[in-house]
Amino acid sequence: MARAQATDPGAIERAAELVQSLVDNVQRVLVGKTDQVQLGVVCLLAGGHALIEDVPGVGKTTLAKALARSIGGQFERIQFTPDLLPSDVVGINMFDPNERTFQFRPGPVFANVLLADEINRATPKTQSALLESMEERQVTLDGVTHPLHAPFMVLATQNPIDFAGTFPLPEAQLDRFSVRISLGYLNEASEVEMLERFDGHDPLAQLEAVATEDDIREAQQAITLVHATADIKEYIVRLVAASRDHADLSLGASPRASLALYRLSQARAAADGRDFVLPDDIKALAAPVLGHRLLFKPSAEMRGAGSDKLLAQLMESLPVPQAPRPKRL
Repeated sequence: MARAQATDPGAIERAAELVQSLVDNVQRVLVGKTDQVQLGVVCLLAGGHALIEDVPGVGKTTLAKALARSIGGQFERIQFTPDLLPSDVVGINMFDPNERTFQFRPGPVFANVLLADEINRATPKTQSALLESMEERQVTLDGVTHPLHAPFMVLATQNPIDFAGTFPLPEAQLDRFSVRISLGYLNEASEVEMLERFDGHDPLAQLEAVATEDDIREAQQAITLVHATADIKEYIVRLVAASRDHADLSLGASPRASLALYRLSQARAAADGRDFVLPDDIKALAAPVLGHRLLFKPSAEMRGAGSDKLLAQLMESLPVPQAPRPKRL
């Protein structure tokens, strides 16, 4: 994503308004999950992809559908199963007897928002069909490269409890998800409100888009105007690098994780109406951006070590930069 060349005084304000509109719209369906909804919208603005992971019935698919329907553009859903083929995702070259040539028939990945439902139920070969599209926004088939639509976002869901008939996502696939979102159960008041909203009708079926593709592209460009000082960038790099040297981990976060944390922090700042990144942005995003990228040693897992606690310890051990606040655009 190229840094904006021209200064637009209202770009960040419009991006913040767009975030609020999307969050409010999704919350017409999903009750009591403001932080998770905002994280999904911020991920969209950062040009990332989100892995929604939690137990059954807490609203993973609902969040993905509601976010997709709030965005103008093409939405596609793939139900991942063990017999799903890579061609069912990216498309296939088929022979046209009339033209006597092969014609490319695009798969559902050629959409603005792709819902990969229960992604871990497909084989590794099919899961890998998403690698190029998620990283490079293109699909290469028989030596021909086909660019994807813009904006493009993958929303994948998976159940971390039921392992029967599943294929765990490899580290290369997990690393391409900018954030991992966990919803958790509703509190009693929110669950009662959910029953009232779904009493007699389905609010998801009535949900309409509140943004166009152009709105999303403009907001994605606006976040490049958000400034991060050298101290903030060093803070990101030191946090990520510290995970690579931790005794409990056999695999720490990658440089791609540093870039994701940087872009998400810019998007979070823009969502808050700021043109500068604060250390609080990094702290708030560390767990959802880095947690799913950490691979614990078996001995650490037996002790009950977890990514949230480990990242909290790493952040406590690092000096927090006192970043000056740049002037607003």
